[in-house]
Amino acid sequence: MKLIIIGFFSGIISGMGIGGGTILIPSLVLLGGLSQIQAQGINLIVFIPISIVAIITHKKQGNIESKYIKPIIIGGVISALIGSLIAVKVDEDRLRTFFGIFLLAIGLYEFFKKNKE
Repeated sequence: MKLIIIGFFSGIISGMGIGGGTILIPSLVLLGGLSQIQAQGINLIVFIPISIVAIITHKKQGNIESKYIKPIIIGGVISALIGSLIAVKVDEDRLRTFFGIFLLAIGLYEFFKKNKE
């Protein structure tokens, strides 16, 4: 039941386009007892079906600007390869630290950014 609840909240955040890994990875480490690298690997697998559903929904709503897709995919595929090679070689404690710093930086940015609308 715990994993279903984690998946539920992660799916909501993913569907919103915020990034379900921000919920899923810490939850799997803290509540699921998995290692950081295992949680990150599971996040990548879980991301596939969730993203397909979110893509369909956002496409129907007209929220996808097609001219940005190809360059972002190219950059994303290349950097995902590099990032995954780094992740499997980095010490798990460092990986956890990097992930925590990333989450903190994003959280601070979101907290302090000014509304541009």
